[in-house]
Amino acid sequence: MALRITGLGEEIAAVTGLPWNIPLEEWPEDPMLAEKRGISRHIVRLVRSTDDPDSEVYAVKETVSEFANREYKILRELTQLNSPSVQSIAVIEGRTDRNGEELPCALVTRFLPYSLPYRVVLSDKNVTAEDVTLMASALALLLVRMHLLGFWWGDCSLSNTLFRRDAEGYAAYLVDAETGEFQKTLTAGQREHDLEIAHFNVAAELEDLQLSGVLYPGMDPIRASTALIKRYHRLWSALKDRQVLDPTDRHAVERAMRQLHDLGFAVEEVSVSMEEGENAGKLVFQPKLVAAGYHKNRLRELMGLDTEELQAKRLLASFDRFRGREKSPKPPMSDSAMRWLNEVFHPTVNLIPPELEGRIERAQFFHEALEHRWYLSERAGHDVGLEFAAKSFVAEVLPYRRDSGVDVRVDGVMQ
Repeated sequence: MALRITGLGEEIAAVTGLPWNIPLEEWPEDPMLAEKRGISRHIVRLVRSTDDPDSEVYAVKETVSEFANREYKILRELTQLNSPSVQSIAVIEGRTDRNGEELPCALVTRFLPYSLPYRVVLSDKNVTAEDVTLMASALALLLVRMHLLGFWWGDCSLSNTLFRRDAEGYAAYLVDAETGEFQKTLTAGQREHDLEIAHFNVAAELEDLQLSGVLYPGMDPIRASTALIKRYHRLWSALKDRQVLDPTDRHAVERAMRQLHDLGFAVEEVSVSMEEGENAGKLVFQPKLVAAGYHKNRLRELMGLDTEELQAKRLLASFDRFRGREKSPKPPMSDSAMRWLNEVFHPTVNLIPPELEGRIERAQFFHEALEHRWYLSERAGHDVGLEFAAKSFVAEVLPYRRDSGVDVRVDGVMQ
């Protein structure tokens, strides 16, 4: 069989030049990229499309043709649904080595910038029990979002997830959909089955870290995994269960909507009705259709910035304070947004020196500069200002950050 590549048109040129006649385990791999590769049951390599260190990074996985094509289609559908998952690029079939021997089929996905596998995140010497909890919460939210789309994962685990910093928490992305499948609507039993798999996988993965001496001392893997399941149930209940409200409270429905917004979900369809029977006279609020990314979408529409959800929430809070200080009559919202970008956001993130670019996402830098400002102001007894705090963060913290997993050369020394 001749080599056959099926994939996105604009990406084909980049992947055709890769050495498909060589077994994947023999491919040379940049050590800096190897660190960002998690554990997999398959042979996986992270490669650049060209020798340019700034070129696109792809993840290549060897598997059988049936699974590769199936996962390629599932990941494409998840991307079209705007889900938090990696993007499939191509399936390579008909591979043979120099001797004409058949090689496994390969699936190519786009590597997610500023993301790291859980083992790298939890191996940091400064990791705390809170970090484990935040990662579990991020994974719970990811599973909720998948179930809302009617997607049964079938192998939810830390290993099949990549994590990015998102303000004070993490954002989780699905990276392996080999066992997943779409349903019109997931039953409660199907969701619980997915949760059972997740509970077992996460506990086992954390126990493995504990045995290797990496996990935060005193952390109970079973309790941490159980916390993930509890977080999932709380989120699902908040998004799907009906709420009985006081009909005399004019702001009850507004508060119910705001609660969902605070969780990061927009309410696209809702039913509000007067109850009969046992709760006669009570107002019933029932979410019908919710969509994730409330703050993220609002920030994109208002300012054109693409961020994670909690980052967007923090940036919007900064903007709201900025607009609150504007004199009345206030200008149009779009004018205020442009002023905030030009007077607050861009001047702050532009303080990152060229040699430290790539250490941290710009939205994450802005958030942490605000946190650093609070810390320095508490210590000084007065507001030190955002510019001072951002410069202090650049000098004291940023050189030691590696959110992208990339080593950056500073003053001739590899940090």
